Amino acid sequence: MNMISPAFFVLFVFLLIIAANAIRILREYERGVIFRLGRLLGVKGPGIIWLWPFIDKMVKVSLRTVVMDVPPQDIITQDNVSVKVNAVVYFRVMEPQKAIVDVENYLFATSQLSQTTLRSVLGQSELDDLLSQREKINLKLQQIIDSHTAPWGIKVSNVEVKQIDLPQEMQRAMAKQAEAERERRSKVISAEGEFQAAQKLSEAAQILASQPSALTLRYLQTLREIATEKNSTTIFPVPIDLLRPFLELEKKR
Repeated sequence: MNMISPAFFVLFVFLLIIAANAIRILREYERGVIFRLGRLLGVKGPGIIWLWPFIDKMVKVSLRTVVMDVPPQDIITQDNVSVKVNAVVYFRVMEPQKAIVDVENYLFATSQLSQTTLRSVLGQSELDDLLSQREKINLKLQQIIDSHTAPWGIKVSNVEVKQIDLPQEMQRAMAKQAEAERERRSKVISAEGEFQAAQKLSEAAQILASQPSALTLRYLQTLREIATEKNSTTIFPVPIDLLRPFLELEKKR
């Protein structure tokens, strides 16, 4: 039985190591930025990539959407209210070459840019705008951040302000304001109801004044309603107008 020479075994292991370092497999959502002796060679992938060992170097970049949480930022609004705001940024790499060559760390750079932009934009807004016009503020944040990350080959698709934390004294003040607003609306609605009721009563009085017979019918209807109630004895005045036809008949006799 022939024995494998040590030299052949060492050569085999060396070739195996070279092959392992030379072959790369990239997934569908991955791209490889290739550098040869420090110079940019291009972008490759997906699939099997061949690299020259010790000569080529590959930096792997993911093309999937990144969901980055922006840490809470202490912000003073334009109307001098101190709030703490956090947000979330959705972005993805569109040009891997720029994301690697034009910026040192595109994830860290995007995070820092999002924080500074969040403080700048929200610091120029009033508290009422932060609470009521959040969609408008989100769109403004997205446009500003996207314009700054475009040279890095990064597309910011959406920015959402997640939570706005208010000081306790501001929360109590807003609760009192909301309660006062509800009370004001209640009084306005009650006053409008009284005004409409007074108008209807005035119209009804004019109709009854112009037609005495209508007043008589209304009086009789009221008597019927009283009679249907469970009262043992009911005392009520009789209008002279009801007796006037009988008195005139008696005079004619």
